Amino acid sequence: MKTKRKIEIAVISDVHLGTYGCHAKQLLTYLNSITPKTLILNGDIIDIWQFKKRYFPKSHLRVIKKLMDMAADGTKIIYITGNHDEMLRKFSDMTIGNISIVDKAVLNLDEKKAWFFHGDVFDMSIQNAKWLAKLGGYGYDMLILLNRFTNWCLEKMGREKYSLSKKIKNSVKSAVKYISDFEKVASDLAIENDYDYVICGHIHQPKMQVTSNKYGKTTYLNSGDWVENLTALEYQFKRWKIYNYNNDKLRAFYADEDIKDMEVKDLIAAITVVEQKKKKKK
Repeated sequence: MKTKRKIEIAVISDVHLGTYGCHAKQLLTYLNSITPKTLILNGDIIDIWQFKKRYFPKSHLRVIKKLMDMAADGTKIIYITGNHDEMLRKFSDMTIGNISIVDKAVLNLDEKKAWFFHGDVFDMSIQNAKWLAKLGGYGYDMLILLNRFTNWCLEKMGREKYSLSKKIKNSVKSAVKYISDFEKVASDLAIENDYDYVICGHIHQPKMQVTSNKYGKTTYLNSGDWVENLTALEYQFKRWKIYNYNNDKLRAFYADEDIKDMEVKDLIAAITVVEQKKKKKK
């Protein structure tokens, strides 16, 4: 029998289900390896901006079913809305069983305050020119597709994989400055509001660092993404850590074997089961 890691809190963000760049199978493997008391989905889980009826693979459906199963089994799921799934903001503060939808969350963790939000509120390109941001999203998706083909060729030649998007981000000064500004603004606001932790997503840059200014200090954390980095945040024994799928030696042990059999009807059945369990508890 597989022994799953028990975690107090797990945080994932920027999964982008419904896009070519999403690594749904790897995410399923991770979710199969843990039993969190609370799972925080910190935005951009389903990419409604780029959703296409012709592209929503079984593995993507399986992620949704897995989340439903976890909720039915007792995991508290907090879905924090992001910009790519902003349509869910009309359902903010709604709770169904163990699943709640919010725009932000504050939790008390061992006498420390943790502030969770996606982070797109800082992105003026989204607030003031949404069509331009969406266009950038499509370009990013095509870059990820090109990167996958490039890495397939590199693997055939016995060479290491290469991230085109990371290379571009790290070489473009404006991108580096944007990330730095994002981290600073989030940290400064957390310090101003007396939060010990500020936990974001959005910029696809996993990070954990203590930041300070003349008014105090806070710990800034970013869960990264499941497009490029395949990372999550985990809180256990009063400590945060960044989980990296590529460094997990046991990942193959928890690979999901049911993906090939997943259909939309199975997802509907799973949702029905959750509703039935919720009624029984009442």
